[in-house]
Amino acid sequence: MNEFSLAPIVIVLLVSVITVILCRKFNIPSMLGYLLVGFLAGPGMLSLIPKSHATDYLGEIGIVFLMFSIGLEFSLPKLRAMRRLVFGLGGLQVGVTMLSVMGILMLTGVPFNWAFAVSGALAMSSTAIVSRILSEKTELGQPHGQMAMGVLLMQDIAVVPLMILIPALAGGGDGNIWAALGLAFAKMLLTLGLLFFVGSKIMSRWFRMVAKRKSSELFMINVLLVTLGVSYLTALEGLSMALGAFVAGMLLSETEYRFQVEDDIRPFRDILLGFFFITVGMKLDIQALIGGWRQVLMLLAILLVLKALVVFAIAFKMKHSVGDSLKTALYLAQGGEFGFVMLAIAGQLDMVSPELEQAATAAVLLSMIIAPFLLGGSDALVGRLVKSSWDMKSLDLHSMLVETMSKSDHVLIVGFGRGGQTVGRVLAQEDIPYFALDLDIARVQVARSAGEPVSFGDAKRREVLEAAGLGRAKMVVVTLNNMHETQHVLDNVLSMYPNMPVYVRATNDDYVKTFTDMGAEEAVSDTKETGLVLAGYAMLGNGASYRHVYQTMANIRHSRYAALEGLFVGSDDEAGFGENGKTVCRHAFSLVQEAYAVGKTIGALPLDRHGIKLLFVRRRTARIENPVPSFVLEGGDILVVVGKKDEIISFENWSLQGD
Repeated sequence: MNEFSLAPIVIVLLVSVITVILCRKFNIPSMLGYLLVGFLAGPGMLSLIPKSHATDYLGEIGIVFLMFSIGLEFSLPKLRAMRRLVFGLGGLQVGVTMLSVMGILMLTGVPFNWAFAVSGALAMSSTAIVSRILSEKTELGQPHGQMAMGVLLMQDIAVVPLMILIPALAGGGDGNIWAALGLAFAKMLLTLGLLFFVGSKIMSRWFRMVAKRKSSELFMINVLLVTLGVSYLTALEGLSMALGAFVAGMLLSETEYRFQVEDDIRPFRDILLGFFFITVGMKLDIQALIGGWRQVLMLLAILLVLKALVVFAIAFKMKHSVGDSLKTALYLAQGGEFGFVMLAIAGQLDMVSPELEQAATAAVLLSMIIAPFLLGGSDALVGRLVKSSWDMKSLDLHSMLVETMSKSDHVLIVGFGRGGQTVGRVLAQEDIPYFALDLDIARVQVARSAGEPVSFGDAKRREVLEAAGLGRAKMVVVTLNNMHETQHVLDNVLSMYPNMPVYVRATNDDYVKTFTDMGAEEAVSDTKETGLVLAGYAMLGNGASYRHVYQTMANIRHSRYAALEGLFVGSDDEAGFGENGKTVCRHAFSLVQEAYAVGKTIGALPLDRHGIKLLFVRRRTARIENPVPSFVLEGGDILVVVGKKDEIISFENWSLQGD
């Protein structure tokens, strides 16, 4: 009887920790560290981790949690809006890439069946790598991020027919192929239909029942149950577990618990995703690289160059910008985890030769190793290759400069989180001009759509401060969470304009003296009413009397902070367990031309039913306060509302697609 030993596991964990620390130190993506650990600890080198189906399966669970968390970022209305990307761009990418790869391989003498299996594997991209980097760079909501996710979703769907066709072609079947494909699509539509229409009615009630128990442990267990349970159901029907997890995340995205769920799932996702990259690194076979290096390089070139050209050409033909098309192409120009699965099945069925299988596996793996470097430098690469992208960076600063040219003696707010919005709200009430900078793209987009004078910009860069009108500003208010960044910003401001009054937020009392020693006019501790105090200083600096400032603060307090009701929520805002859906916040959303609420009057909106207060409507450049009940909504209108998060989600869904 073999005695179980913890030694290999401890060694792998030790190597993982050391490797990731080194990757962080030298600013290398941590996933490359995991790949290296897998190679060193796997069969190719030290054989500390046995290569088995169990290890591959555990790694796949990491992708399941990743896709679930990405599904939380989407909703059914958003997915419907993306159908052109999923089935148009995604469908064409899979089809054209497969045909191109098959043509090249058959010209080199590879048989049709072999070429078909390899082309299907190479057409896939890595959901794990692309999604992870898009999330880290907060680019999921940007055009190229949505295009990449649309294509990845289509690839997940395309796996179903490909996994049927490969065994059928290996067995020489003909008529049975179409019957099998028809049955597979029918099962897929039935499964997804049941999940969407039945699951959407059950999910919210189920989570509400669990949340009422007020147990964080029970809530987390329930999250794991839903994630793995829905993935298991889709796997039973022949669909990918990742697709099922994505659907489960989408179902939860329309409930008030999506923020809490995302926080709970993150530790499992990151740990298991790291293990997935370790299992990928284990597949690297040095002998295959050395023995068939010419074939490996050819297949690698097909992955990195041909696939990128196909994606770029299709995206550009579909009227997307050159920069977005090129970024999408770079994000998808690598192999994926499903490629390993298809190659393994094809090898078992003698659909490809062992040499071709090893060469294709090595090419996919090398492309996944190269991908983080390629994607990490994608902005710089696109800036060099595409003049319009370089111009766009200058245009961003130019647009900010134009926007602030009309402002003088304004208050420059650095950080538009809770404190920054409080300052801005009070200043707006007093007709004191201000302009804000923030690095949370989601918050900036929703705040700008509501008419707030805020731009995306890094105040640690001097050119951004100049473009934001620092030289014409009357003062600067810094409300950042990160004290090291605050020091950097304060140093920049005072080195550029030594006489500029700067009022600073300190999240730690230890920094109060640090900031005042650096030259800040005042440093306010978070233990005080940070936002109100900074707003008071700003009002005094603009000539208001002490009595007026005091009266204004008193009025705000006596009205229970009605003037500050609701904040634009960003990804770095914190909330306690079970309270996410009950937090009152301000939200702005646009009505697309096909939205259900377009053509309806304000009086017809179910505001009272959802407990929502409509603050105002933005129509193009006009801000319409207190619109009359007979006011008719049009496509492109932006509704700015305040209420509890769960009610806002429900009201937004009604406005987009009805009951």
